[in-house]
Amino acid sequence: MQKNTTGVAIVAPGGYAPDNTAVERVVSELEAQNCLVYNYYRHSERSQRFGGDDIVRLNQLEAAARNPDVDVVIALRGGYGMSRLLPHLDFDLYASSGKLFVGHSDFTAFHLAFLKKTNTISFAGPMICNDFTREDKSGFTHDHFWKCINGPDCSVEWTAEDNPEVDVVGTLWGGNLTMITQLVGTKWMPDIEDGILFIEDVNEHPYRVERMLLHLYHAGILTRQQALVFGDFSSYSLTEYDNGYDFEAMLDWVRSHIPLPVITGLPFGHIRDKVTLPVGARSRLVSEGRAVRLNVASYPTLKHGK
Repeated sequence: MQKNTTGVAIVAPGGYAPDNTAVERVVSELEAQNCLVYNYYRHSERSQRFGGDDIVRLNQLEAAARNPDVDVVIALRGGYGMSRLLPHLDFDLYASSGKLFVGHSDFTAFHLAFLKKTNTISFAGPMICNDFTREDKSGFTHDHFWKCINGPDCSVEWTAEDNPEVDVVGTLWGGNLTMITQLVGTKWMPDIEDGILFIEDVNEHPYRVERMLLHLYHAGILTRQQALVFGDFSSYSLTEYDNGYDFEAMLDWVRSHIPLPVITGLPFGHIRDKVTLPVGARSRLVSEGRAVRLNVASYPTLKHGK
């Protein structure tokens, strides 16, 4: 018999909630939307900048994975913390649980390690703080999230200037650029051939973005991809010393020195309106100049077999 409610677990593998009252409000809102919510985050257990010490945060993930009534596991927030947990994560447990794991930013390390260790798809998407807790919630973000995880497929369309013409099919993967870069050379970095790599970041100056992309290029990762897709890169500061070196200048240099198509404008990252992307799913990217379309299919969903 199919249940009528969606079991949602909240876990805090990274930072703690700045305002726990807002988290409690979200729990009530989700319950009003016919969700059965299991909030494993305990504000009283926060430690330093984390949502609990390492053991507490690992236990949250395990409890959510073992709960038979949980369908979706959503990260409380990013920040920092997943890197500490990587050596201790039970990826086989998470894969066998059939849960849909959701988050972005610092949670990128989980997505990529999960894909590497078990070839299991997870979801780069909204987190409780602040996608669910913010007063000006984005209808676009929430509608795309629920549509994506209910499946059977999802798509994203956007417009941007100066994109090359592209029509490629490959594995969709990526997330936060800093987290991707830190996994290079580790046992948690997936080996993706002919993939579609999407990236985003926040508070990173254009020269640091360029430096990380060069690291991926020199490591041989970018040359194995069919396209590089930029999401949002924001909240950085330029100074007089940059002397004209801004994000567009960096982007022009990257396009002229790294031999793969670079597409911009993906609505994903540390922004209010963001899409949800199944990491590890088969996708088709079509760019016809200003108009870009990304179609994703054949991934686990709530309605079509977790």
